[in-house]
Amino acid sequence: MKIGFDNQKYIETQSEHIRERIGQFGGKLYLEFGGKLYDDHHASRVLPGFEPDSKLRMLMQLANQAEIVIVISADDIEKNKVRGDLGITYDNDLLRLKKVFEERGLMVGSVCITHYAGQYSAQMFQSRLEKMGVKVYRHYLIPGYPNNVPLIVSDEGYGRNDFIETSRPLVVVTAPGPGSGKMATCLSQLYHEHKRGVRAGYAKFETFPIWNLPLNHPINLAYEAATADLNDVNMIDPFHLEAYGQTTVNYNRDVEIFPVLKTIFEGIFGESPYQSPTDMGVNMIRHCIIDDEVCREASRQEIIRRYYQTLVKIARGRASEDEAHKIELLMNKAGVKKTDRPVVPAAYAREEETGTEAAAMELPDGTIITGKTSDLLGACSALLIKALKYLAGIDRQVKLITPGVIDPIQKLKVKYLGSRNPRLHMEEVLIALSASSTTNGMADYALQQLPKLRGAQVHTTVMLSETDERTFQRLGVMLTEEPR
Repeated sequence: MKIGFDNQKYIETQSEHIRERIGQFGGKLYLEFGGKLYDDHHASRVLPGFEPDSKLRMLMQLANQAEIVIVISADDIEKNKVRGDLGITYDNDLLRLKKVFEERGLMVGSVCITHYAGQYSAQMFQSRLEKMGVKVYRHYLIPGYPNNVPLIVSDEGYGRNDFIETSRPLVVVTAPGPGSGKMATCLSQLYHEHKRGVRAGYAKFETFPIWNLPLNHPINLAYEAATADLNDVNMIDPFHLEAYGQTTVNYNRDVEIFPVLKTIFEGIFGESPYQSPTDMGVNMIRHCIIDDEVCREASRQEIIRRYYQTLVKIARGRASEDEAHKIELLMNKAGVKKTDRPVVPAAYAREEETGTEAAAMELPDGTIITGKTSDLLGACSALLIKALKYLAGIDRQVKLITPGVIDPIQKLKVKYLGSRNPRLHMEEVLIALSASSTTNGMADYALQQLPKLRGAQVHTTVMLSETDERTFQRLGVMLTEEPR
């Protein structure tokens, strides 16, 4: 696969830029992390060469200076909000993130429960954390937020919130997902620090949109496609243009909230350290792109994938038609159509040839393999077997799974688990391969090829079961499905 991004340069450049920002504010900086601090798969897809844990590795360069505050909204705890890419609730993801950070040698200083209004589930979660030895703080709802600045910047506003005790110069504020209250947590801390005579600053680490790329660059368009459900819109930062005469890109929510933020800064410090939302950012991504065309093409492909994912969500009643229409407009801006994804026409050609559901996979070396549904295997299961044989150099006619292994699995599914479909899912195929590997060396060798599927592209002519979707996700395969 072609590389378009210098990951090591990014880690070094970004960490140095953050050090400079800490110094700008006299040695205390609250850094809001927008997006995902860990496992940022969107960035790795649109910036080939970017590792999903790059931001975490960058932060590890500052490990001795940094501590992490993880923020979670009491409303999200109450609603059991689920992180879509992982299928786990925000509270469980918070615990997962805490473990990941600490295993990497980073200090998780505390957890802040925001939007607190006495929610019982939030109280139970706080109790659970405190039993684990975690410091927990509460931040409350402020009437009229964010427009009632006199109330916000007062003892009845930010002053009512718990002050989060921190001990290091860099305080990274992150969360399991958007809307958790990261920015408000940072600003509340600035208010409390100022009352204590401490000069502290605020900055925002937002990977996308990339401020110094053109508005309609495919990377920025792919970010809009990724946030179609949030109705985010990239736009020229009018405040930066007015202040400096320089055209930069930001997104609507930061531009809309900036006048309020500036007023809040003035209420706390007497003046604002920033003249634009772009000023607040610490984003060095653009300086680490080494092949613009590679990143452009990867971003175009991401837009197509987002389009198909949205169509499937609509078919399942989880998204609105408006989201699909928005991404269609972005596809037009990027100059792509859905058949520009090579596995799409390949899957349809296989379906037309066989008269049954089909799937196609493009391997990282560009080879395209197809599979069809049979009495024994679903299309994706057949595709998986064929791909592993290809990667292992095993003849297609060789049987990898022992027949005696398949029969008990089918019997279990149909007779005992009530399934009407005896065909094996991908996970069941992998289990059958594993069982066969004890007596069949080629089956074991085929299993050893699984890591080589990471980064492969797949398209299916029908929607898959959640079981097969999860298996592709775990294998690192980028999946799209027809919404039928």
